Amino acid sequence: MKIKGKEYKTIWFENNIVKIIDQTKLPHDFVIKDLKTVDDVINAIKTMEVRGAPLIGATAAYGIVLALIKDNDQSYVEQTCKKLINSRPTAINLKWAIDRMRSKLKGVNSSEILEIAIKEANYICEEDIKFCKKIGLNGLNIIEEIYNKKKDTVNILTHCNAGWLATINWGTATSPIYHAQQKGIPIHVWVDETRPRNQGANLTSFELNEENISNTIIADNTGGILMQRREVDLCIVGTDRTLSNGDVCNKVGTYLKALAAKDNNIPFYVALPSSTIDWDLRNSKNIPIEERNSEELSFIEGLDDHGNLKKIRIYPENSNSLNLAFDVTPAKYITGLITEKGVCSASEKGLSKLFK
Repeated sequence: MKIKGKEYKTIWFENNIVKIIDQTKLPHDFVIKDLKTVDDVINAIKTMEVRGAPLIGATAAYGIVLALIKDNDQSYVEQTCKKLINSRPTAINLKWAIDRMRSKLKGVNSSEILEIAIKEANYICEEDIKFCKKIGLNGLNIIEEIYNKKKDTVNILTHCNAGWLATINWGTATSPIYHAQQKGIPIHVWVDETRPRNQGANLTSFELNEENISNTIIADNTGGILMQRREVDLCIVGTDRTLSNGDVCNKVGTYLKALAAKDNNIPFYVALPSSTIDWDLRNSKNIPIEERNSEELSFIEGLDDHGNLKKIRIYPENSNSLNLAFDVTPAKYITGLITEKGVCSASEKGLSKLFK
């Protein structure tokens, strides 16, 4: 997708260096950052310079490549894998990518291991692009159906950033939107600002602007009244972990949107590549929910009147705050799952039908 008219991916490997778009600098500044060591990768994941489940997984895969450049001893690589898995607990793509790299490199001769690792990390990225494009084409059918009935602009509400910045390209929740635009269907997107890090406002609206797609940022709690007013035709969100029973773990606030959509008979879809499915975990209570630093709530960052980036406190200094990063939306509130293999019900039966 585009930034300032130029095509970019979110991550690439060049001259033994991992290149990323530093998402903590967006939307006010565009910075391409070099990750040269495993510690750089872990820091990038923890501080959310890279974020979004598919992108986190790809970054971790390249982290193993950087580890091999330093030392191709298997015990060192295994230590690196464990450190990477612990960098952020909720997104299943992180462990998925590391397990995939482990499997590919197991028993490989040391003289070949780096080349194979680079090839596999690159393939993980290429595969994600392909999957996200297919998600878009499958989701396009849903948007087309609404447009053919309405014969007017389709209003879509999304939460957080499940755009191309959260993947390698295309995005998950945004991919159907981009495909609809390319087909000439008029689209308007309601963008939840997504406190406390404002990924919706800072990232989703930013990338939609770059693609000339009409969008409006709203406070996180505004979606409900828009649904009551029939100003939302469809909700599409992403996911950091989807259980085999169809339960979805996504950015905190997703559950409340699903409840509002259910109450107002508005379709609520979740878009995801198969790498985000946790086939082993069956009870959503066992999903590790990341609790982040409370300063993300009590401080906010933005430009002052002189164009300088400033960080200011907005909470009382002595007040406590709780910063849970994700919540779980039960399958019964989800209209369907949009995957690279098609659209299915949010259920074990639905997923098994697509992924035998």
